[in-house]
Amino acid sequence: MEPKFGANGTAITEFVLLGLVETPGLRPVIFVIFLFAYLVTVGGNLSILTAILVEPKLHTPMYFFLGNLSVLDIGCITVTVPSMLGRLLSHRRAVPYGACLTQLFFFHQLAGVDCFLLTAMAYDRFLAICRPLTYSTRMSQTVQRILVAVSWACAFTNALTHTVAISTLNFCGPNVINHFYCDLPQLFQLSCSSTQLNELLLFGLGILMAGAPVILIVTSYIHVAVAVLRIRSAEGRKKAFSTCGSHLTVVGIFYGTGVFSYMRLGSVEASDKDKGIGILNTVISPMLNPVIYSLRNPDVQGALQRVFTGKRALA
Repeated sequence: MEPKFGANGTAITEFVLLGLVETPGLRPVIFVIFLFAYLVTVGGNLSILTAILVEPKLHTPMYFFLGNLSVLDIGCITVTVPSMLGRLLSHRRAVPYGACLTQLFFFHQLAGVDCFLLTAMAYDRFLAICRPLTYSTRMSQTVQRILVAVSWACAFTNALTHTVAISTLNFCGPNVINHFYCDLPQLFQLSCSSTQLNELLLFGLGILMAGAPVILIVTSYIHVAVAVLRIRSAEGRKKAFSTCGSHLTVVGIFYGTGVFSYMRLGSVEASDKDKGIGILNTVISPMLNPVIYSLRNPDVQGALQRVFTGKRALA
């Protein structure tokens, strides 16, 4: 994918990512912190994934979606952090034009799947609590696989659309991005051609990719809350709210940071707030997800304990 030439006959062939800090003395500290965060995130999500695969008790739709979420979390942090660590080691902050757009594509692909997967998880909780008699047929293995496949297909379409659209823009300087990875808002600011159509496209697809899922999630949980409050057993209500609470926490972090990142494109300057939101999106959220789900879930805790101790579940 070649950069477009500007009116002055020159074109940007690479972007310069300033990273998180510009002080040389702080770079080793940042490297250690983010390497640790990366290893913890990959290790935590692989542990959850292993527990789901080896524990028969967790072979249910809810944990099938949770396993897919763990794969996405590993992918999301891998798209951004290793390249940042490489630049810190090499002291080279330049990123080729094609590599920048490739990173953008994969980031939006994985984030898009996350949108739909979190919606599928909310729908699963709705069926399990509000429609228990028809749950096994409405959430069969075929339905689960279709939901995941459609999520990947829709996210691919969204990511490809944005990548192709931004490749039509002219970049003729400057080429400095005040961030640690390539993303749409920062690239819009560097374009020397009009980004109005790109911004409208981002807003329109954002409504479909985020707005519609949020409405479905909220609707599902309104029905879930009504159904749970009707449960007479205090223990039953506690278990239902515990399971749903973990998912709602993840949804809140994911959508909250996403809205802040992409719905304020009128801001011309790239601030440190963007970097902070980027860290939440790509590092903190994937790292917290295994903790959120395992701390509040005795089934996952038991499975993880058996994975680490080598013990098998009792029949």
